[in-house]
Amino acid sequence: MRLKVNGTTHEVNVEDDMPLLWVLRDELGISGPKYGCGIAMCGACTVHVDGAAVRSCSLQVGDVSGEITTIEGLGSPQAMHPVQAAWVEHQVAQCGYCQSGQIMAAASLLNVNAEPSDEDIDRAMSANLCRCGTYARIRTAVKAAAAKLREKKP
Repeated sequence: MRLKVNGTTHEVNVEDDMPLLWVLRDELGISGPKYGCGIAMCGACTVHVDGAAVRSCSLQVGDVSGEITTIEGLGSPQAMHPVQAAWVEHQVAQCGYCQSGQIMAAASLLNVNAEPSDEDIDRAMSANLCRCGTYARIRTAVKAAAAKLREKKP
């Protein structure tokens, strides 16, 4: 089957029911999405399919239609995505294990809501667990990224 991941088309020879996470990590060598719980509860495996956040641990690769973006493809070689930059600026990460999923969830939120309220952020991000508890920093970073994205729009 063919998958478009981070702008590149890949041919993979896998069973349709293989979780997308394993295809990304084991077949394509993309290590940004993490295995956390395996049941779509923690969010460490979050990637985008056509801009929408999905849990790659529970999504069968045969059910994927659309372009896949992982944390590796979110920014560009020249510049981090505003969410990534806000994460660094506000020192969100502690252990860092959940951060690629957190960032992908935040970027997906900002794709559909340019001015999220605290409640919007909490609702969108609450499905992604952070064992270090940096939720206040996450909210601050999401708001900062939203402001940067609004500045870029004409």
